[in-house]
Amino acid sequence: MLRLICCLVPACLVACTRIDPPETEGRLVVAVRETPAFFQREGTTASGFEHDLVTAFADSLGLKAHFIQAADPYELNDLAQAGRVHLAASMPLGNGALQFSTPIRTVTQWIVGHGDVLGPQQISDLTGLAVEVVAGSPLADTLRGLDEKIRPLVIEVPGVDEIELLARVAEHKAELAAVHEIHLDLGINFHPELSPLLRLPGKLEFGWAFGGEDAGSLRAKADAFIASARANGTLARIHDRYFGHIKRINANGIAQFLDDARIKLPAWRRHFQSAQDLSGIDWRLLAALAYQESHWDPLATSPTGVRGMMMLTEDTADHLRVKNRLDANESIRAGARYLAELVEQVPASAKHPDRLWLALSAYNLGMGHFRGARSIAKSMKRDPDVWYDMKQVLPQLARPEIYARLKSGAARGGEAVIMVENIRNYYDILSRFEPAYASPYATQPAFN
Repeated sequence: MLRLICCLVPACLVACTRIDPPETEGRLVVAVRETPAFFQREGTTASGFEHDLVTAFADSLGLKAHFIQAADPYELNDLAQAGRVHLAASMPLGNGALQFSTPIRTVTQWIVGHGDVLGPQQISDLTGLAVEVVAGSPLADTLRGLDEKIRPLVIEVPGVDEIELLARVAEHKAELAAVHEIHLDLGINFHPELSPLLRLPGKLEFGWAFGGEDAGSLRAKADAFIASARANGTLARIHDRYFGHIKRINANGIAQFLDDARIKLPAWRRHFQSAQDLSGIDWRLLAALAYQESHWDPLATSPTGVRGMMMLTEDTADHLRVKNRLDANESIRAGARYLAELVEQVPASAKHPDRLWLALSAYNLGMGHFRGARSIAKSMKRDPDVWYDMKQVLPQLARPEIYARLKSGAARGGEAVIMVENIRNYYDILSRFEPAYASPYATQPAFN
């Protein structure tokens, strides 16, 4: 009898903790792992591919999304399987105990090493080598599924995400790691010394897993939402928001930026933070903009006459009452004020972060050309409030048949796209390695 009671207690606990359907619960409860670009928190703000996609799904149900963070893929699976959440995001398809959405993304799998170390050249070279993976990662199954004659020693590392795992390789704390291609691309942005060595056989499919009450009904709604998001471009826009820029700068460019951030940035950090006090714009974004403009050279001058840390034109400097464009502090503060003005001029119908990216393109083009591009976007049935659409429109400003229709004339819109995408890269890197600055002033972010 005691044995029977002991067996029943876990089952009772699971049953008692199973969550009611979303409509009854009044919210969509979602399990996620915190990992860069997929789901991340800074203060009270959350962002990432899964955050935005799940939030859009919850909106389609007329509900708010409530996120529960899982420590690792094991806990993510357990939460779904116990029915303690309505869905678990970023789950590899395949667990027969759960119901899954249609695949949201399909990725290749890679063995990654350090560029300074000769690593395995073919799959058979993996025999006996130690390969680290995030604890619970489906890549562990891929590696253990290799023929035993070539199977490596698989080490599951707890308490880290994929970018932290890759940092171990970059810092020579681990010889090899296995990650999928998106984490590889992100990792190289932060650690350009990483080298993709081997592509593993097969691909991984990720989607949403359902294990709570009414799992089948919710899965059907999710499948319909995913199909609609794929058809109307929502999925592509969210993917571009977090991953569309990550291959814009090569490894040498990233390495140079990291060196400059270590050597040059400390002298200017307080000036960028002061500019955040003034404008409400994250100092790391302002520093990324300044690096794109001048590589943090306060005396920079272009053949067209733009000058200083923030490369202000003479007209812009006059408008902002800048006395000396080559004074770094004056330039940084003026550039921050100018960007804040541009953000305000972008219609509020553009939402963050698109409104900020659009304002950055206007920083490069000028507001006249930017407004012209918005009118062209509408004629091309593109959304002028969405950066994903506008970065396809802006290069058209160099075509005679397009700029002939504009009062502002021709513009090098393609350069504006490159500029914004580079800034997004630099900002991502600074956000990882430089702490946020808590302004003592009650300024609201200019791009919210």
